[in-house]
Amino acid sequence: MTQTLEIKQEIKRLNKEFLHSSDFVVKEIMLGQDENAILCYYSSLVNKKDVEQNLWHLKQISQPIDQEKQDTATDQNVNKEKSNETKNGDNSAGQNQLLKEDSITITTERYDPKKLIDYVCNGETLIILLQSKQMIRINNAEFAHKTPEEPENEQILRGSHEGFVENFDLNMQLIRKRIKNNKLVVKQITLGNETKTTVYYLFVENVVDSEALKIVENRLNAVDVDMFYSIGQLSDYLEDQVWSPFPQLLNTERPDRVVANILEGKIAIMTDLSPNALIGPVTFFSFYQTPDDFNARVFVGTFYRLMRLFSVVAAIFLPAFYIAIVSFHFEILPLELANKVKTDINQIPYRPLIEAMIMEITIELIREASVRLPKSIGQTIGIVGGLVIGDAIVSAGLVSNLMVIVVAFTAISSFVVPSIELNTTIRMLRFPFMFLASLFGFFGIVIGTFLLVVHLLNLSSFKRPYFSPIIPFDPVEVRKIFFRGPYYGAKRQAEDFSPKKEDKA
Repeated sequence: MTQTLEIKQEIKRLNKEFLHSSDFVVKEIMLGQDENAILCYYSSLVNKKDVEQNLWHLKQISQPIDQEKQDTATDQNVNKEKSNETKNGDNSAGQNQLLKEDSITITTERYDPKKLIDYVCNGETLIILLQSKQMIRINNAEFAHKTPEEPENEQILRGSHEGFVENFDLNMQLIRKRIKNNKLVVKQITLGNETKTTVYYLFVENVVDSEALKIVENRLNAVDVDMFYSIGQLSDYLEDQVWSPFPQLLNTERPDRVVANILEGKIAIMTDLSPNALIGPVTFFSFYQTPDDFNARVFVGTFYRLMRLFSVVAAIFLPAFYIAIVSFHFEILPLELANKVKTDINQIPYRPLIEAMIMEITIELIREASVRLPKSIGQTIGIVGGLVIGDAIVSAGLVSNLMVIVVAFTAISSFVVPSIELNTTIRMLRFPFMFLASLFGFFGIVIGTFLLVVHLLNLSSFKRPYFSPIIPFDPVEVRKIFFRGPYYGAKRQAEDFSPKKEDKA
């Protein structure tokens, strides 16, 4: 059958609708001897072999109908008018047979030009049957994504070494194989008027913090933006105080970490655009826990948890403490050490604050360069750059040896923090403390600490206190901040934010 004028016009309209994009395929196909349809899809989003297989399958369905029509035409001698009526009836029968062919990947529905655009942009293949005003949807989208390998920024020694990818179905497989329970709920919402990005949020129905869940749903429904393309963009819409330097959502690529948190009553938010999941509500101390704490022995897990908590104190206060001592409080040093420090400082042309700023900015530049460079040379630049520049700065008399030690110890302490977001925050916080120490000594550090604690006490994550369980005080949960107890001693479910405190004895 020759291509009809109606099909030509529709193909022309579709090409115009998709702006004649080079990867948009639209053409006439013949499903049977008398069945003409329009095929359209994005070649960049589908597997062409799957398209061919599905088309072959649909043609096989229509072939018995065509054969029956030929036999009828041969055996019966009817007039031309009656033959045309029979032909039209057979065409409808053929299309009806095709429209009944629903499966997991093939569905049919009423032809809607607006819906067709959304389906094609989602990677589906569409077959349009103009005569019956129906369209057949073939779900054979194929999006590129990496394999579920362990995230490079969340590596552990013991436990699972799987990580999320840029594919939600695969990510859900990693989660559901750990929670084999129908109480695990997954809901979705589309954000971005132009990008049509799907955002998913997960929770366990019988333990979720219902108030936090309402906040998440309200904030997602309130998002009105044309372009949505980043997990960081989603974080800005969900956080209680976006201008705070402290992250109020835990960012992770580990499925085991997501599972552990949602079983405590929290909510995980994910997209297909990134392997990262956002978890909330969380506390300040949630960022210092890692799967290694719970996979290692009790004393080992407790020891390293205490080391991480000590590292935040060193990373924030150590440079400021050094500046305060050499600027105002030499008397607290032992006499021998004080004399040596004075001798070194007398050779430096700058004040301790400038000396510290030179080293801190140098460390930050080396760190940023090592992140942006290829892996093969990034580590080399970090090590060699630190040694060469550090030695050259000391030899030039710009900084003292003790300042190099202080800054190096501070840098190591900041990198102990498991969370990249909180790691960055800690590195930034030491600069205002250095300025306060250079102006007021220990009194300036006390002022900065007071302001920092007040800010933490006023922070929240989905309206839950960020500095819990310190404020509000919970003696049982405070102990868990510092000590990892044995599993067999747990008498009830973890209840960071869980509203349902059911004993499991």
